[in-house]
Amino acid sequence: MLLASDWLAFHADRTPDKVAMVDEFNATELTYAQFNERASKLGAYMQDEWAIQKGDRVAILAKNSVDYYVFQYACTKIGAMMLPINWRLAIPEILFILNDAEVKGLIYDPEFADHVPTLIDGVDSLSYKLRLAIKGFTPDETPDFDTVIGQINRLAVMAPDMQHDDPMTIMYTSGTTGRPKGVLITHGMTYWNAINISIPSGLNQNSVHYVVLPTFHTAGLNLYANPIIHWGGKNIIGREFDPAHTLDMIADKSVGMTHFFGVPAIYQFMAQHKNFESTDLSRIESWGCGGAPLHVPVLETYAKRGAIIQLGFGMTETSPTVFLIAKRHVMNKPTSVGKPMLHTRVRIVRPDFSDVDVNEVGEVVIAGANVTPAYWRREDANQDSFTTDKHGIRWLHSGDAGTIDEDGCIYIVDRYKDMYISGGENVYPAEVEQVIFQLEAVADVAVIGVPDEKWGEVGKAILVLKPDHELDLASLVAHCTQNLAKYKVPKSLAYIEELPRNASGKVLKRELRKQFITN
Repeated sequence: MLLASDWLAFHADRTPDKVAMVDEFNATELTYAQFNERASKLGAYMQDEWAIQKGDRVAILAKNSVDYYVFQYACTKIGAMMLPINWRLAIPEILFILNDAEVKGLIYDPEFADHVPTLIDGVDSLSYKLRLAIKGFTPDETPDFDTVIGQINRLAVMAPDMQHDDPMTIMYTSGTTGRPKGVLITHGMTYWNAINISIPSGLNQNSVHYVVLPTFHTAGLNLYANPIIHWGGKNIIGREFDPAHTLDMIADKSVGMTHFFGVPAIYQFMAQHKNFESTDLSRIESWGCGGAPLHVPVLETYAKRGAIIQLGFGMTETSPTVFLIAKRHVMNKPTSVGKPMLHTRVRIVRPDFSDVDVNEVGEVVIAGANVTPAYWRREDANQDSFTTDKHGIRWLHSGDAGTIDEDGCIYIVDRYKDMYISGGENVYPAEVEQVIFQLEAVADVAVIGVPDEKWGEVGKAILVLKPDHELDLASLVAHCTQNLAKYKVPKSLAYIEELPRNASGKVLKRELRKQFITN
């Protein structure tokens, strides 16, 4: 039995006056002692006023802030499961997730206050709410963090029997069936990710990281914010990514940034900015990238400036790091994600689960202490997503196709599933198709990802219309926008008389890609 540790309490004792978190939007900072006290008091509040117990789910709907992490660590102290909500989702999507998880409480950003009444009314289990204190927004009647923390006179402490196997987060990722799945993320997964990612990136107690990825993503929490907290380093929290401001932060010697992690679109937007060539990039010790393939010309643009971007691969289900290529391989293997992390095992297998040969395509499967134990109340997904081999090792099916070269480096070459990635966000066509099929004019529909210079990929809806019906792009977009996050809304459409299908009735999307994607 491996016991979980209270990272904040440890650092609050050893380095109480060291700055742990800086919120540049709110112009606030917390030392480790203040960070620990704030999280402990919030945890006590949720126990005393909300009756939150170990295993209960509490959601947060907010943009990046220091208090996002305060809430996360309040949950870890009392054994609750934090549920980060993607604020880009449409209300019906959020309602599904909150109901599926049976959340008891909601922390929200005042920017999303208009959503709250609908969410409270639409989720029977949701009884409690608390507002973040974000500058620039008119307060509502809901109590805020600062008020309730000021009223609490005790500190919550982590239970002595808290274990690595206990879930600390439930994070929803869309499924290929169109139903989002709740991924259970344990204390152990978060710990092993911190260990895994720190080795190739060089994270330590002196590291300073600028968080620009959204904190509703595993990347915003764990690349590299939580690993930095594990080591007792410093995180600077940006509310949202802005290329000009990020370049200013990188160049500012007083900021002292040592580590940066972004998706390919972030690197592309910065490279295209007028200030890129004049920005001093030399102080960054590690540039990390994941979420989608990084175009080689972008990689080369940074390399010419002395910035070596390490491409990685991960999943919500793997907390997330599986790969981060060694710096020595970046330029001679620019499309490879390298070799697995030290404490993670990876195989590329054939359908019979035997290992592929060099340069043979197979499915990437993953095992280790950083892999989720299960999906929340989804026995179908648990059965389909894991295989236990003859040695008793439990492997997660990634759904990604890959190859391995003669040096043991791995390349992610395609996705077995129909998912595509738009601006670093995963989009599953089945979910979009379900929404489009609600339209009266639609007899049949398929959605595929097509290349886009700005976002990497965007959706294209291929429609079979009912006789004597019409549907234009504007009407399609308007309907989808009401029911889906913006990044899931198709950007183009095409018409076809009949969708190609195989003998079992499955749409042959590879045929649609051949027809509608031009090289």
